[in-house]
Amino acid sequence: MRVCIIGGGLAGCEVAYKIAQNGFAVDMYEMRPIKQTPAHLTDYLAEIVCSNSFGAKSIKTASGLLKKEMKLLGSLVISVAKTCVVPAGRALAIDRTLFAKNITQIIEQHPNINIIRKEMKKLPVNYDLVVISSGPLTSQDLENEILNITGKENLYFYDAIAPHIITQSVDFSKGFFANRYEEGLDYFNCVLSKEEYEEFYNALVKAECVAYKDFEKPRFFEGCMPVEELAKRGFNTLCFGPMKPVGLAKHGFKPYAVVQLRKENASGTILSMVGFQTKLTYKEQITVFRLIPALKNAEFAKLGSMHRNTYLQSQHLLTPYLNLKSMPNIFFAGQITGVEGYIASAASGLFVGINISRLLKDMNLISLPPNTMLGGLINYISQPKDTLQPMGPNFGLIETPFPKLEKAKRALKSMFDFCKSNDLF
Repeated sequence: MRVCIIGGGLAGCEVAYKIAQNGFAVDMYEMRPIKQTPAHLTDYLAEIVCSNSFGAKSIKTASGLLKKEMKLLGSLVISVAKTCVVPAGRALAIDRTLFAKNITQIIEQHPNINIIRKEMKKLPVNYDLVVISSGPLTSQDLENEILNITGKENLYFYDAIAPHIITQSVDFSKGFFANRYEEGLDYFNCVLSKEEYEEFYNALVKAECVAYKDFEKPRFFEGCMPVEELAKRGFNTLCFGPMKPVGLAKHGFKPYAVVQLRKENASGTILSMVGFQTKLTYKEQITVFRLIPALKNAEFAKLGSMHRNTYLQSQHLLTPYLNLKSMPNIFFAGQITGVEGYIASAASGLFVGINISRLLKDMNLISLPPNTMLGGLINYISQPKDTLQPMGPNFGLIETPFPKLEKAKRALKSMFDFCKSNDLF
């Protein structure tokens, strides 16, 4: 079978390398330097355009655990990163130019990988298996092609991401569970008095926001307006929007304002702040949102953001193996699937590469253990939910009732056993 990969970023390189190492030929299409993106500077594959950090190294952190799992699975990105390290304390930081140069050299020199520098405006018809790993800055023509096969309602062009909070860090004595206008206990309502709301509001409107990049134009839909932009319309605007207390008076009192938290995963280990998409800097988010009494000691699984992006509503479109339900020969990998961050992007490509290699060997597709970080991440983006918001590694994805270190140890044991039983070493 003929295989092609569209996009030579971290995910695309992981897919290509895994397939090639299993003895199969693959064509990789990369449009740079024929057509550049607004963010990339070179024609290297796997170019890192933002921070040069791949996150913490310790397995006590979600990022560190994911990297250890990827090492077990034979990750190209992790092995090359180890050769390009720059001092960064407890984090794995790299010389980005050397890293991209080394990845490019490995891919270019591999006898089973053919790199074609060409923009793919349409999906090729002369391949049996296609992997789309075109990243968050997918070209307009390819976006249109993806729209044709997925439907416009399933491709998002801007992240509107609210903060996600580790449930155990919420003070549930500072609010109550209730749904608006109906029976049910699906939402936890963090209550604020007028004085508490005033303190929160004043901090919010004065807080520093992340500057937009040249290729990001701040055009918002009303439904995904950053909370700080809404607040600047007037003191009580939020009280008629995401913080409205209406529909809750029957529960004994009417607070001046509420912030609703909703389960982000089935087990409820992560909660999202409803309607709180934001462009505040990470530091300001932590400071401002901890002014909400119930979130005074909040631990954030993910902080909010709003920026130019291209990603699928994978939960509607993709199987747990990251191929299209409607066209199983087309796989997606990288940030376009809804995973977030360098390492998660690369990890999704590694997973796809493993399964395509199995297809080429006439073997069944396989799922990762759900108590691993990568298994939890793949489950998160592919399991049913109304709306998918991009997600990076965090311990809330591992739905087991253990402390972080115990979760990590069990995850690595499960991943080791998985690799051994599936002959992945």
